[in-house]
Amino acid sequence: MFLYLSKLLPLLFYPLGLTCVLLVVALVTLTKWPRVATGAIATALVVLLVASNGWVSTALVRSLEWRSRPESLPQADAIVVLGGSTRPLMPPRASVEVSEAGDRVLYGAQLYREGKAPRLILSGGRIDWLGGGPPESADMAAMVQTMGVPESAILEDPDSYNTYQNAINVLQLMRANNIQKILLVTSAMHMPRSLRIFQKLGVDAAPAPTDFLVTQQELEEYTGSLQAILLNLTPDSERLLQTTRALKEYIGLVIYRLRGWL
Repeated sequence: MFLYLSKLLPLLFYPLGLTCVLLVVALVTLTKWPRVATGAIATALVVLLVASNGWVSTALVRSLEWRSRPESLPQADAIVVLGGSTRPLMPPRASVEVSEAGDRVLYGAQLYREGKAPRLILSGGRIDWLGGGPPESADMAAMVQTMGVPESAILEDPDSYNTYQNAINVLQLMRANNIQKILLVTSAMHMPRSLRIFQKLGVDAAPAPTDFLVTQQELEEYTGSLQAILLNLTPDSERLLQTTRALKEYIGLVIYRLRGWL
């Protein structure tokens, strides 16, 4: 039940979901309480305009991504790659495909080839009511093998459906295989929550973030010209998505802290 509610309830607090709730309130109150309806509509418009603003989305994303930017990575006993980066082989796809967070599995394989660790732990299952398919760990394993990682170096966790389960299951694999130190690979925006969970469990984890959405050059370009300033004021669906992803992480930090996982 917690897994289902953790996917459902936050939708109401994301910009698009909150806008829909406000518009429903406006429809219900339009006849009897027109001022309430007007306020709800105005608030919905403000939510969309703010959430799709370039400066807002960039600031939120940067506040998460730039917390963990190691200049160099230490040697470790294993590289842990968290799921959320692949799409399963289902028609009409001809093979397993990477998603928007596909840098995770690519970077994990790269770190292995660079000799950062002799093992690669791939963590991620798939929820039946969210598309289903084979465990994501199996799909990631197939992909990294095509990138030069031998099957003998791969450990899989196919049974985790959120970040906390990732950490619990990886810890069990570490104990079973005498692994002491890991490099944790996930999207930079997801790293603050992930790293805290692993550290809370006593795992010696060094962050290896990837999938950065905000760069220093982009920050400079946003205020470099009148054209850039005007574009950042214009509503944009991609910025709305980035704001939503950042809010998802902040909500996750609050919920996980309340549950004692951080």
